[in-house]
Amino acid sequence: MANNKNEILVLLTDRWCDWEASYAIAVINSFSDYIVKTISTDTIRKVSMGGIKAEVDYRIDNYQNFDNLAMIILPGGLSWEENDYAEIAVFIKSAVKLDIPIAAICGATLFLCKHGFLNQVKHTGDSLELFLNQKNYSGQSFYVPAQVVADGGFITANETAAVEFAYNIFKTVKVDSDEEIEQWYDNFKNGAVRYKNL
Repeated sequence: MANNKNEILVLLTDRWCDWEASYAIAVINSFSDYIVKTISTDTIRKVSMGGIKAEVDYRIDNYQNFDNLAMIILPGGLSWEENDYAEIAVFIKSAVKLDIPIAAICGATLFLCKHGFLNQVKHTGDSLELFLNQKNYSGQSFYVPAQVVADGGFITANETAAVEFAYNIFKTVKVDSDEEIEQWYDNFKNGAVRYKNL
């Protein structure tokens, strides 16, 4: 690891998409020096779309560990579009001011869009049309139709890009050597077994 920051937060909302950050958090927590913790607006267990009940380690309003924070991961979920989450926006703004990377996928990119975080950085999401419906969004010239985009301290990904999302997170926080990260990506993107036409 390049520095002594060793905590990575997964920000949970109601009906969070459990699979979208699963590659990233499993590898990070099990095979690196980082520790994955959960954070939310309260300490009530958050139930994922798959019915997984996740405990919450920290509440946003009393989190003080920014000096030790390496990244915040925002999985998608069904509640991002329904809620403003102003409290989460304030928290993310604090992290951005401290140059802490933010990784968002699927509906969480819409949240970043709603609050103006993507107006000056290259980014992607589930669709530009969704973004254009948000009143605080003026970043259409920075929108890239891609699986994942990393720029200006933000990693954004569409809902089908869990592997690419993890790969970019691994590169940003340097979970392993470049060679090992590339090998992981190749295996999970293309399969460990390659079938040839017979």
